[in-house]
Amino acid sequence: MFFLEEGYTLWSELSGWRPLLLVMLLVVGAFIVAFVLLLYMVSPLISPKPLKLNGSHVVVTGGSSGIGKCIAIECFKHGAFITLVARDEGKLLQAKKEIKRHSINDKQVVLCISVDVSKDYGQVQSVIKQAQEKLGPVDMLVNCAGISVAAKFEDVEVGLFRRLMEINYLGSVYPTRAVIHTMKERRMGRIVFVSSQAGQVGLFGYTAYSPSKFALRGLAESLQMEVKPYNIYITVAYPPDTDTPGFQEENKGKPLETKLISETSGLCQPDQVAKTIVKDAVQGNFNSSVGSDGYMLSSLTCGMSPVTTITEGLQQIVTMGLFRTIALFYLGSFDSIVRRCMIQQRKCVTVPWQVIGSRGSFYAALELSITRCDGAPH
Repeated sequence: MFFLEEGYTLWSELSGWRPLLLVMLLVVGAFIVAFVLLLYMVSPLISPKPLKLNGSHVVVTGGSSGIGKCIAIECFKHGAFITLVARDEGKLLQAKKEIKRHSINDKQVVLCISVDVSKDYGQVQSVIKQAQEKLGPVDMLVNCAGISVAAKFEDVEVGLFRRLMEINYLGSVYPTRAVIHTMKERRMGRIVFVSSQAGQVGLFGYTAYSPSKFALRGLAESLQMEVKPYNIYITVAYPPDTDTPGFQEENKGKPLETKLISETSGLCQPDQVAKTIVKDAVQGNFNSSVGSDGYMLSSLTCGMSPVTTITEGLQQIVTMGLFRTIALFYLGSFDSIVRRCMIQQRKCVTVPWQVIGSRGSFYAALELSITRCDGAPH
């Protein structure tokens, strides 16, 4: 009886505090809402001033095809002067004809320069100087030159690890080094590094490719801290699989596991990717991603990367837990794919690729093949 009376007394005392506790919670909630609204209002005031593409000089490396060419077209549509840099002179001239069809005035120019941006810094510096003498100082540099190799670690030729770092990493370092001094002097500029979603998460088959793309982020983060006081903004783009000649070439020798994992995010068109990259670069956004998967990956892997607006930072804080939960399911799915393929390879099964028309039909073929290996006649 004594314990009942004590419990009743305690409950009565707590009940007396409930209205006050409710008021305190409401006040705290109101302050949080007000703070968030204030950040939304202040955010545009601290964002970089958008770059005007009309009349600007945009240099695009790897601009003779794929995403690079589409970025050049997108900038040309907004009145920019374009310098295309690539190795194949024939492809450059063909790309130039295609780009010029999108001009908005008679003054626009497309300049083509054939050079390997990964070989010799002195040569890269020379051609950038040549481009600036003809079209003026570079307002935006887009580093899009790159190649991809998809193969199991032990199947990659040792020389390819060096070659991919030269093209995908040094091929971006050299042009950037060539334009940065002038941009600092003018206290303005945009620099874009085209990485990949494989530069955000390491995947089966990309032991040579992923490190070369991961390196771009480290370069971009360090460089952004150096050049931000000069009103120069860096953008790192993380496109998904994109329907380009490079992607088609990569698919020829891509491991089965890599193909299946890649199919989970679909295939984008280069013009769609280019529009997103150009928009983010103009705005001065550090991260540029495509689609819901890209947004989730960018939020998950943001780490200590800079944010362009306070709003962006708040979105990353709020969504981190949810996106990490979703990512764990993705990782489980990828591991399952690898295990299934390992079983198939151990039992020496050849997948009938001619019947594959979609991801679902592949799984059907894979299950059928594994079943046959367990004793059914072939």
